[in-house]
Amino acid sequence: MENVKTAKRFDVRRLVFTALMGALSIVCAELLKFTVPVMPKFIKFDFSDVPAMLASLTMGPVSGVFVCVLKNLWGCLTSSTGCVGELQNLVLSVALVFPAGILTHKNGSVKRAVTGSLLGAAAMAAISFPANLFIMYPIYAQVFKTPMEGIIGMYKAILPSVETLPQCLLIFNVPFTLVKGLIAGIFSVVLYKKLRPVFSNLYRE
Repeated sequence: MENVKTAKRFDVRRLVFTALMGALSIVCAELLKFTVPVMPKFIKFDFSDVPAMLASLTMGPVSGVFVCVLKNLWGCLTSSTGCVGELQNLVLSVALVFPAGILTHKNGSVKRAVTGSLLGAAAMAAISFPANLFIMYPIYAQVFKTPMEGIIGMYKAILPSVETLPQCLLIFNVPFTLVKGLIAGIFSVVLYKKLRPVFSNLYRE
């Protein structure tokens, strides 16, 4: 009976913390986003993956994915991309937080958190290429009746030598996504290191 009560108490704490990280992720997505000079203006950098990563590292991958879903559902309410941008963000964020949570959650060492964050960033960057090439950009072009040449033209304005969408994605999107994942991982690991004793106590209770 005591074990059941402890499990329920921990589940409530996990739910509260996950919801808190979801709210923080929304705030980061809305307030801490900005364009990057070397990327087309429709691509923005933000810190909303940090709370999702922290939830995944401390509470498990399901909590991290839930934060990603909550953030993008909120984003759909005010989306300027017909929710295509939110779909892209969801796919890439899940690719980042899920492997990190899988690797770290059961054995919560800082070393595993670092390894999980690196793995998540690599997965995020790798998935960004086929996801954008075969799903996101074609959907965006259909929804907004924009020819693919127009989208490529936004990249050509930065680097005139690019000619095809795969070139644009490999030169711009994949490195950008990798850096974004690594930055989220760095911040998350630093916070995780500070909060790890708290969550260790939760597991022991």
